Amino acid sequence: MPGLSYEEIIAEPQSLVSDTELYGTLQKVFGFREFRPDQERIIRAILEKKDVFAVMPTGGGKSLCYQLPAVLLPGTCMVISPLISLMKDQVDSARSNGIHAAYLNSSLSAEEQSLVLNDLLSNSLDLLYAAPERFTLNHFQEMLGQVNISMVVIDEAHCISEWGHDFRPDYLSLSSLVTLFPAVPVTAFTATATHKVQQDILDKLKLRSPFIVRASFDRTNLFYDIRFKENISKQLVTLLKNNPNKAGIIYRTSRKSVNETATMLQAKGFRALPYHAGLNEDERKKNQEAFIRDEADVIVATIAFGMGIDKSNIRFVIHADLPKSIENYYQETGRAGRDGEPAQCIMLFSQSDIPKVRFFIDTIVDETERTRALTALQKVISFASTTVCRRKTLLDYFGETYPHDKCNSCDICLGTREVVDCTVEAQMLLSAIARTEERFGATHIVDIVIGSKNKKIYDFGHDRLKTWGVGKDRSKKFWRLLIDELLAQKVIAKSEGLYPALYFLEKAVPVLKNEAKVEMVRIQEKKTAKRKRIEETGTYDNDLFELLRALRKQLADEQGIPPYIVFSDRSLRDMAALLPRSPEDMLSVSGVGEVKLQRYGKQFLDLIRRYCEEHPEQTKQP
Repeated sequence: MPGLSYEEIIAEPQSLVSDTELYGTLQKVFGFREFRPDQERIIRAILEKKDVFAVMPTGGGKSLCYQLPAVLLPGTCMVISPLISLMKDQVDSARSNGIHAAYLNSSLSAEEQSLVLNDLLSNSLDLLYAAPERFTLNHFQEMLGQVNISMVVIDEAHCISEWGHDFRPDYLSLSSLVTLFPAVPVTAFTATATHKVQQDILDKLKLRSPFIVRASFDRTNLFYDIRFKENISKQLVTLLKNNPNKAGIIYRTSRKSVNETATMLQAKGFRALPYHAGLNEDERKKNQEAFIRDEADVIVATIAFGMGIDKSNIRFVIHADLPKSIENYYQETGRAGRDGEPAQCIMLFSQSDIPKVRFFIDTIVDETERTRALTALQKVISFASTTVCRRKTLLDYFGETYPHDKCNSCDICLGTREVVDCTVEAQMLLSAIARTEERFGATHIVDIVIGSKNKKIYDFGHDRLKTWGVGKDRSKKFWRLLIDELLAQKVIAKSEGLYPALYFLEKAVPVLKNEAKVEMVRIQEKKTAKRKRIEETGTYDNDLFELLRALRKQLADEQGIPPYIVFSDRSLRDMAALLPRSPEDMLSVSGVGEVKLQRYGKQFLDLIRRYCEEHPEQTKQP
């Protein structure tokens, strides 16, 4: 409908896609029988030509929200994404489902770019991925004016907000999209956005009466576990031994620690590789490819790794150092279990990590940025120290209320960490804070209760306080953790500035009066404590699953694509459970559409038939 405004387009009665066509495309192209939460609402809004803003957690299936309309709508869907390393995987994945997709970025040669542009101008593409930097080029915008654009998608939309955790100035140019494409829907997706960031995105993009979806941030398949960091090498080795042949990411803060950890794990026989900005581009690419293609089980990385990873079968993410913020933690842990299968998110937390992070924060010149980074760090420390359900705490940060008392999928709720009553010890700290008129920081308060004889204590006469030395039977580590717990429980707070002082909040007086108690997790974990083992759901033949994995790897290598693009782990587990014997049976497997059935069905069916013949008792169907 050329020449019509956006308002006129959406005001006209729309020829809506029928349920039969919508669900038929979902099954035929993507191999799914039903939508995940919020997907159908978003897709129907797009098909009605409405602008959309959606906050959906990693693993929530946001790519299907625009890929399915891209198949149904005439023209090309343009996806603006900052993740050059991810574009190829997304295009390979779309093509594996029979979707006409391509990408334009600096990794392509001039000849390859020319071929893509020819396809674009001939309107033969369903999907085109491009970076925001390319969108800023005038000649590219002029070219788009010659193309039938069906919709525009802004991926990682939080990058436009200066309040977001990954602000990118190039994204600011995207505010002109609604002007450049007045008659097509403009949609924006992000996995992490607080309400403040969400409003900032909406203000900057100027979306037209957008359909807004704020999906739940609850990743029900993820298990959150925070452990005290003691002997990190030993702990990592144990964790990897408990997850044999499973894909995982270990995050470290510095390049040095990445290299040391990767070398240590290799020496222990693990298929582990490093990834950080200090490696040359070829080595980074080689290591990332090895991980994506299941040739390495573990990547040890700085936060430089992960944004461009679409690997669906990551079974664990370990933070061996403190993440920079709750947003970073949520996004990084979100790389586990994208296939919806159970996965572990483990953080190793030590008080000694805090000064290391503070050192980097103190080098930030801009005072506003430094204050923001300090606030973000404190929230991470509070999250690591709290005795409240991890899931409840995470959801609360993003403005979502968890409706249950326990999630039964975090260390707190499962009782794998012993909670002890520390009310008396908390009263000692609070008394020290009160007797020093709320003018001193955590280090000095701890020095008072342990009876330190340093010069500052004597200079202020604090050796004469009644609380001096009352906690000398406990370690400094205990008292620092208890202060973190009091901060997390909002019993006390910390003032701003270079020398932050501790001061009382409303909850402090009831604790001092013995009218409220303070609980804290036990500092030393019991070595005999049994943790809940996260198992994949359903009953399936593990031997057959491993054979299917091997076939998947072989086919992926032949085509030069990651194994999970052939089939996800969930699809293979379905096959190993359902034992499909015919093409019709295979279509009932999650993630198997008609294109994938035609492309790979025979090889997988032949393998399953042979296995069933060789193991008749083991694979007998009811």
